[in-house]
Amino acid sequence: MTLLDDLSARVGAAFAAEGLEPDLGKVRVSDRPDLAQFQCNGALAAAKQQNRNPREIAGQLADRLQAEEIFREVTIAGPGFLNLALSDAFLADRLCSQSRGTEAQKENGAVWQVNPAEKIVLDYGGPNVAKPLHVGHLRAAIIGESLKRLFRYVGHTVIGDVHFGDWGLQMGQLISELENREPALPYFDTDKTDGYPDESPVTLADLEAMYPVASAACKTDPERRAVAQKATFDLQAGRPGYRALWQHFVAISRAAIEAEYDDLAVTFDWWKGESDAHPQIDPMVSDLRAKNLAEDSDGAVIVRVKRETDRKDVPPVMLVTSEGSAGYHTTDIATIIDRKEAAGPDRMIYVVDQRQALHFEQVFRAAHMAGYFPETHLEHLGFGTMNGKDGKPFKTREGGVLKLRDMIDMVTDKARERIEASGMGKGEEAATIDDIAHKVGIAALKFADLSNPRTSDYVFDLDRFTAFEGKTGPYLLYASVRIRSMLAKADPTGETAQSGPFQLAAEEERELALSLLKFDESLRLAVEKRMPHIIAEHAYGLAQAFSRFYTNCRVNDEPNKSVRASRIKLAAAAGEQLDQALDLLGISVPTRM
Repeated sequence: MTLLDDLSARVGAAFAAEGLEPDLGKVRVSDRPDLAQFQCNGALAAAKQQNRNPREIAGQLADRLQAEEIFREVTIAGPGFLNLALSDAFLADRLCSQSRGTEAQKENGAVWQVNPAEKIVLDYGGPNVAKPLHVGHLRAAIIGESLKRLFRYVGHTVIGDVHFGDWGLQMGQLISELENREPALPYFDTDKTDGYPDESPVTLADLEAMYPVASAACKTDPERRAVAQKATFDLQAGRPGYRALWQHFVAISRAAIEAEYDDLAVTFDWWKGESDAHPQIDPMVSDLRAKNLAEDSDGAVIVRVKRETDRKDVPPVMLVTSEGSAGYHTTDIATIIDRKEAAGPDRMIYVVDQRQALHFEQVFRAAHMAGYFPETHLEHLGFGTMNGKDGKPFKTREGGVLKLRDMIDMVTDKARERIEASGMGKGEEAATIDDIAHKVGIAALKFADLSNPRTSDYVFDLDRFTAFEGKTGPYLLYASVRIRSMLAKADPTGETAQSGPFQLAAEEERELALSLLKFDESLRLAVEKRMPHIIAEHAYGLAQAFSRFYTNCRVNDEPNKSVRASRIKLAAAAGEQLDQALDLLGISVPTRM
């Protein structure tokens, strides 16, 4: 039970004792933290229901609540708001239940756990063969990785799937382009069916150069497009040479893409591609026909998903085009079937650009109509765009799409520049500085993204994101390292942090304790709303609370041993939770800065 749930239950009981609805006792964090820690506005609603004076009701409730030991102070503000302040003893006892160590916290119920737990397939990648990752891939990877960690932390079983774009017309374009350039390669010999080279005939650089040429040619030359479509058909039909070549394309693309995801600390359990769903397509189309859901339309096969209640146009799902090919709708519905058969998940969640909302609405409706998966357990978590200072999607100075590798290098170089200018890492070896710069740069990039609501656009500002002051990733890294450094001096063995009670007397101690106790509520909201920025906000608030505590409360030179021990224990709890929050955001902390 989170702290807010606990307080709401207690205040709700006071409402019930006064003959009022207990649900009116809902407690929330105070709008005016300078006046109170928490507040309850239920007396106003109760007064309206019973045609009574709200301050009179609030007074009766305050009398009841003041008698409880958990409250230090209960006051009435305005027309009948209840302001609540918790006792130091209650805060200390609650903190004790949050013993250090993630597993211990889960075992003693100090970390909120979801109920019921589900098995979830989380789709958050979407890279394509032969195409380098670019800034457009960033948000899906960062948000998806954080959600995966959050879901797992609260008890869900999560399978992260990259959903590799390794099928479709782009493969036929690459194969036919290579055949134009090197027709003598054994892959194009129709009499040959095996014994192909183990080494790829092309490099990743070759693929990246070939694809835009082939794509452009297919757009302007109908004959060239027809050749690419034929190559795509032959690949999907199982032509041995094309399959062998395709495997080379996939392998070299995946190796490069995986390296860049590794730099972002983004990992996947499945590297399934669109090709994995291909065997499902023909049986699925036949099944949809048998269920009278699929119909012929101008040479194509469609499924109508529009409903009478729709206030907008929802076009049909295109199962098979008039050219005989399967498109993204078809592949995505087949992928749902494949995932269901492979893992039997309770839910499937897609972290994909908000601009694809209509596509997923069509796909989810079709899957539900066919009985493949309930629409209520298929979620599209759309996200906004990362924009330049001109308010438009981020581009290079030349107007092109920035490669993700170039962006990673950009933030790392800027972080190194900041570190050198501040004197951090002075005297460290070059390898250590490189590691710190990389972690600071990635923290800047990730926190800048995750500190914004998932659904919002935001402006990429390299100078602001890499600053060590303000609401930034580098600031949080510095806070974590500072806590660790302080504890190394004050409690080198770690024994003090593990023993003794908390003693809270100074206001900064109470603020830090309250910040620590709000973690569960932030965790619950982040998971239920699918919004990692709530954890980012918590981490920043916690770091600020620790900074005020560190500035105003003596630790190393505190003469009172029990007070000193309590403050060490409080600092250790703050460091532990800050690192946990950063880990849930996918941010790694350097050992020193």
